[in-house]
Amino acid sequence: MVEHPPSPAVAAGPAAAAVEQGVDLRRLSPADAARLLEVLLTLARHGVVVVARRGPFVALRVRQRAPRAIAVALRRSFADLGPTYIKFGQLIASSPGLFPPVLSEEFRHLLDRVPPEPAASVRRTIRQDFGRPVREVFATFDDAPVAAASIAQVHVATLPDGRRVAVKVRRPRLRRRMERDLRLLRLLAGLLEQAGAVGEIANPAAIVDDFATTLRAELDFRNEARWMAAFGRNLRALGENDRVVVPAPVEGLVTRRVLVMTFVDGTPVDDVDAHRLEGHDLQELLLTAVRAWAEGALVHGLFHGDVHAGNLFVTPTGEIAFLDFGIMGEVHGETRALLLETLPAVLLGGDFAKAAEVIVALGAATGPLDVGALAADVEAVARPLLGATLADVHYGALLSQVLAVASRYRLRLPREMVLLAKQLLYFERYAKAMAPDYRILSDPRIVQHLVAAARRIRPD
Repeated sequence: MVEHPPSPAVAAGPAAAAVEQGVDLRRLSPADAARLLEVLLTLARHGVVVVARRGPFVALRVRQRAPRAIAVALRRSFADLGPTYIKFGQLIASSPGLFPPVLSEEFRHLLDRVPPEPAASVRRTIRQDFGRPVREVFATFDDAPVAAASIAQVHVATLPDGRRVAVKVRRPRLRRRMERDLRLLRLLAGLLEQAGAVGEIANPAAIVDDFATTLRAELDFRNEARWMAAFGRNLRALGENDRVVVPAPVEGLVTRRVLVMTFVDGTPVDDVDAHRLEGHDLQELLLTAVRAWAEGALVHGLFHGDVHAGNLFVTPTGEIAFLDFGIMGEVHGETRALLLETLPAVLLGGDFAKAAEVIVALGAATGPLDVGALAADVEAVARPLLGATLADVHYGALLSQVLAVASRYRLRLPREMVLLAKQLLYFERYAKAMAPDYRILSDPRIVQHLVAAARRIRPD
């Protein structure tokens, strides 16, 4: 039985400098108005905007600067403004198809480690959520975190029964601050759009709305515990994936702000030199990771939505470990069936007309289109990839070609398809480092595994 938990839920151009937009502070709560001023002054300090206070009104004008300078200034501003903006910057970094490349590249700096919360604060959160002090919950607890991110940090501990666990603790007073920042991000997105300062970004307000939905789900660790458990059970449903590790939540030790799970030791998947020293077969590691992730998406319908290197480890014994299930995606039954029908036809049979038909069937077309012409354009982009090694594929150029085709036919992919594509970009980075000579798209093993697994779960 396959389980599904509840659904998981800017560069300025020269013309922008002359446009000014304002906001009436009286329309905001005092706390929101104070935070908005802080945000605008931070953007002004780093040279993104010019801010003028005129009684109850605040006006902003986007500065005329080179795109690279604006990208650096925005990244520095987001780093100063705290967790919500750092998370939004990380979204920009991992979404090169939604944002100009200069922004995506610059915001990758926000993927680095952030300063941890003091141990006393972490212990206080655990005591409040479990109703007893740390020493009564754990036999040992290491105050130095092994990972610290914008929302939470992770500590290593042992339970009274001797099990080694990872303890994920949310930063204090986060939800109220993030809700305020989400409201203001939505306001700023609208202002910047009106000011003509969003460059290549399409529908910034919708991007912020989607980000808010994802972030609210991520803040409740009970969601993560459910998704983690379901993802692990799904991968075991067919008795396969024995080289894949998924941590398990510890019953009775999960709250909104604290998640205790089994500890998984390992090294980030992109540390290729370490894996070579350990004697691991890098191509097999890559195949194992891609196949398990794709099985989650296309067979079970639940996939990991954030497979950056900090969330994908190689264990000392050569297993692939998926970590951090705060962001997940779902592919629903009809969409899964369409994709599973299309993959063999395209990758193994070269049937690009089928690919075009499925694009239309997925609802990506926003108006009438010539399916034959679309099939020809898809073939022109995709056919050279089928026999190419990973080292031969230039993904920046490929992405530009894909976006050009999408623009030509006014295609708009569903959110989950965009999230799927973002994860494939992560895998592409690892693949080029781990197995540059691998012809992954012409290897039938992944597609054959997915089709066979789907038939076993849903026989015709």
